Amino acid sequence: MANRKGRRRRFGAVRQYRSGKWTASYLGPDGERIRADETFVTKKDAEIWLSQVEADLSRGDWRAPDAGSVNFRVYAEKWVEERELAVRTEDLYRHLLRLHILPSFGTLDLDEITAPCVREWRAERLRTTKAKTTVAKAYRLLKGVLETAVDDDLISRNPCRIKGAGKESAAERRIATVAQVDALADAIGIRWRLMVYLGAYGPMRPEELAGLRRRDVDLDHMVIRVRVAEPERTNGKRAPGETKSDAGVRAVLLPGFLHKEVRQHLAWFAEKGPEGLVFVGEKGAPFRRTSFGRKWRRARVAAGLPDGFRFYDLRHTGHTLSTRSGATLKDTMVRAGQSSEKAALIYQHSDEERQRDLAAGLDDLVRAERAKHPKGKNHDPAHHNEKPTGS
Repeated sequence: MANRKGRRRRFGAVRQYRSGKWTASYLGPDGERIRADETFVTKKDAEIWLSQVEADLSRGDWRAPDAGSVNFRVYAEKWVEERELAVRTEDLYRHLLRLHILPSFGTLDLDEITAPCVREWRAERLRTTKAKTTVAKAYRLLKGVLETAVDDDLISRNPCRIKGAGKESAAERRIATVAQVDALADAIGIRWRLMVYLGAYGPMRPEELAGLRRRDVDLDHMVIRVRVAEPERTNGKRAPGETKSDAGVRAVLLPGFLHKEVRQHLAWFAEKGPEGLVFVGEKGAPFRRTSFGRKWRRARVAAGLPDGFRFYDLRHTGHTLSTRSGATLKDTMVRAGQSSEKAALIYQHSDEERQRDLAAGLDDLVRAERAKHPKGKNHDPAHHNEKPTGS
């Protein structure tokens, strides 16, 4: 559009309405004309607006005016679908979206979610749920979704800007004594006692134990090959897959005192054949987290352990006992199947001979601890000389 002196504007155009107000427009990158969504009192105001748009284009900060008009629910669900997530992680994300995020943001467009909205939402979640860890997880997920929206040029800035809101304060992990591990094993019943011992002295994850097959157990050499993990999804279905980390595909060398426990369990409870599951329920069904959880809680009370003591805390017990028997950080990471990008750069694999030494050291340590409490003999499977009925 030419101005009063006959010179055409370098960028965009301005026009005056009959009302006296001004409007501005410009050609977008796709060649379509885009008009300002507001009117201006003066021509200069309209020109300033055009100058700001031109500057955004030159810096690469320009966004189409309707770019953020994408429903958050649709975008977030697509965000989850497009990622190659472990099944338990996908379940967690969908759970957090359904219960904590979508009730507040599901009906909004991306560009309607502001920093004050996020602050109010987080404060309400903390006040209502009292669950700081869960709210931190939900905040991290919301921030991740909106960060991708920034990368997709749908919004100009992430409204999740609360410092430290996504950090979880890790509670101090509890450690059971050898006597308490034995008490747990005794209380949970003979069918599941080996699971307790492998959780502590493997140390193995519950999803790894759920996927354990007969062919993975070498009783002669006291070695368990951890090949797969079978986590249980929120819908109760199993999701067979790889172990939690690359380092998790490993050989676990067991301490000698577990030989009788393993032999007896395989003879009494494991499914037949090389592909038979090592741990199955009383009616022959695969391991279920819910039914085991009920047994675990009763055993925890019987063993005198606090309510917050989880099966995963057995792994921490195993780490601690391994360290006391001479294991280095590298050794415990290999034994437990832990890995991280940083650790991979620093540590090399601990060889099998070293792992065998650690298993022997752990064996000595547990036997010595048990010798201090000679009255507690139920942990010796020799005292269970025949399979109980109904086990």
